[in-house]
Amino acid sequence: MELERGERPWGTYTVLEENRNYKIKRIEVKPGQRLSLQMHHHRSEHWIVVSGTARVTCGDDEYTVNVNESTFIPIGRNHRLENPGKIPLVIIEVQSGEYLGEDDIVRFDDDYHRCETPAASCSDEEG
Repeated sequence: MELERGERPWGTYTVLEENRNYKIKRIEVKPGQRLSLQMHHHRSEHWIVVSGTARVTCGDDEYTVNVNESTFIPIGRNHRLENPGKIPLVIIEVQSGEYLGEDDIVRFDDDYHRCETPAASCSDEEG
């Protein structure tokens, strides 16, 4: 079986396992890059850092997650993953919920101009 792999401007993801109720991904974020500020209507996410250091935004909180530490992103909470370091950030993401499709994403801010929300909700101030 071939694993689903995606290339993104910030790095890559590989789906390691998937079934009806959960999906497990390996996500690699390039140094200095970050994913969009986003939320999901149908899934929560657990992130476990296995290499590098993560800067996490979850709601109004921003914090660091180090190797062998994890964090939980509840359904409906705005969140962002960023690699502030000089080596690749690798996390294992466990998604769980009633729907796990890649289209369950609402972007609020994106460095790569991929917002699907109205322009007022998606500034490109950070480039």
